[in-house]
Amino acid sequence: MCIRARLSPSFPVGGFSYSHGIEAAVEQGLVRDRDTLARWMDGILRHGAGRTDGMLFVAAHRAVLAGDEAGFAWAVERADAMRATSETALESRAQGQAFLIAVRAAWPLEGMERWDRVIADTGRPVARPVAYAVAVALAAALIGVPEGPALSAYLHAFAANLVSAGVRLVPLGQTDGQKALAALDSVVHSAAEAALAAPLDDLGSRAMAVDWTSMIHETQYTRLFRS
Repeated sequence: MCIRARLSPSFPVGGFSYSHGIEAAVEQGLVRDRDTLARWMDGILRHGAGRTDGMLFVAAHRAVLAGDEAGFAWAVERADAMRATSETALESRAQGQAFLIAVRAAWPLEGMERWDRVIADTGRPVARPVAYAVAVALAAALIGVPEGPALSAYLHAFAANLVSAGVRLVPLGQTDGQKALAALDSVVHSAAEAALAAPLDDLGSRAMAVDWTSMIHETQYTRLFRS
């Protein structure tokens, strides 16, 4: 099974229930049409979770290919800890856990047991949750998908899920949603290239408005999404 199939909306990770703070951004009038949605997503991909998760995706993928258990454990720990809000942490952890459950049950991967043991050792008495980006990187490495195409596919799926949330929230028509996603195509590839080349000592994000909307979403009066 290819990595794109594992990133399709039909794969049971529950991505449809998360907006990454876009619901609050719409409530605040920061995202109100196709153009503002595309600009908001540009910021997330280049400077927010797209940047940090992209770098940690690469670190995890490279560690698995090299058989570097310490390096993979480092990526698991950093990806779990580097969340600005409780809701983005939930978004990442829940999807990562659901992804690995589905893979283990329906699409077992050769060599997975070794990395399951590493995950189990990342926290005691309970294993540290595996972020969605790291979970996908693990699967991609085990099935032999190169880091560049795998990361581009992951970031494209991430962007598509949040654009879908924006379509429902603004609301926008499906055609506008596709236009917004098309406008982000070059941004996705740029974010992937940046993550592939970035040194890990530069790990971090600077999407403060996104973090703020995620924080206020928790107390928003009405909500459709979990984040």
